[in-house]
Amino acid sequence: MDKQLPQLRIGPVEIGFPVVQAALAGYSDWPMRVIARRLGAPYTIAEVMLDRFVVQVATGRKARRYIRLDDEEHPCGAQLMGSQPAELLPAAEKLVRAGFDVIDLNFACPVKKVLGKHRGGFLLGRPQTALEIVARLRDALPAGVPLTVKMRSGLDDTPESRQMFFEIFDGAFRLGAAAITVHGRTVRQRYEGKSSWQFIRQAKQHAGSKTVLGSGDLFTPQACLEMIEQTGVDGVTAARGAIGNPWLFRQARALAAGEPIRPPSLDEQREVIAEHYRLAEEAYGPRRCCRVMRKFGIKYAKLHPQPQAVRDAFVAVANSGEWQEVLNKWYP
Repeated sequence: MDKQLPQLRIGPVEIGFPVVQAALAGYSDWPMRVIARRLGAPYTIAEVMLDRFVVQVATGRKARRYIRLDDEEHPCGAQLMGSQPAELLPAAEKLVRAGFDVIDLNFACPVKKVLGKHRGGFLLGRPQTALEIVARLRDALPAGVPLTVKMRSGLDDTPESRQMFFEIFDGAFRLGAAAITVHGRTVRQRYEGKSSWQFIRQAKQHAGSKTVLGSGDLFTPQACLEMIEQTGVDGVTAARGAIGNPWLFRQARALAAGEPIRPPSLDEQREVIAEHYRLAEEAYGPRRCCRVMRKFGIKYAKLHPQPQAVRDAFVAVANSGEWQEVLNKWYP
């Protein structure tokens, strides 16, 4: 079926189809990951978690919500963010005990408050600290649990930033990272402008046979396969393009197999949105669930023939009954 595409493998973990769901802060929770898996994502990564949060806060109901992992999700990765190896180690070990198959380090987040705490993309300017984190975690994790890294193309476009990128990139592989995901924007760019697929191609060529995944501007199944073809990466991670469109993975599989891309009917959309709400209610409880699902409803509405009206309807929802009314009216 997918003979023309590389079969993705991360260390000892077999993924298969090379279009996967990225970690998405505030989005890739248990319900979203389950829906994505059911619609063709071979691998998903949980939303980024702070090391201190995992160790100190994620207990009881919060642990069930943020560190929940069901049998149907394997393989599934957990993304960690922090600034000190000593704090990241116990968090990574806790996530492994929870059953996550891969630990992914975030050296990419461009959010101002994250950078101010010396986390995420800030570490692209601190190669020594970044590589110490990789070394300490790789030594501490079980041999069968791959360690991966998410990077942006640098802090900015300066030669010094580019040099630090490759210092971390090469060093992480040397220290045992099983794969590195490269987002084709700098930290300074945040989400502005286009992702540089040319830089992603350069990083993959530099890595040779080592596993590199690409990220950035993957909003359609065509873009996912084009990035693989144009850059030579071993796989791609769909991020914002997968929010409210879990059919992206099914469509990418169809396109790779030479089959026509079939957009989801309103019946299919209704069924998936209703199931997503049911899973979210199970995860968050009936009171919080509605607030969580509004942001997903806004994204799901983009696929509807009347996106603005449906978006407004989801925004106004205050309880499960009203959510059902929106489905009855707009997804008959």
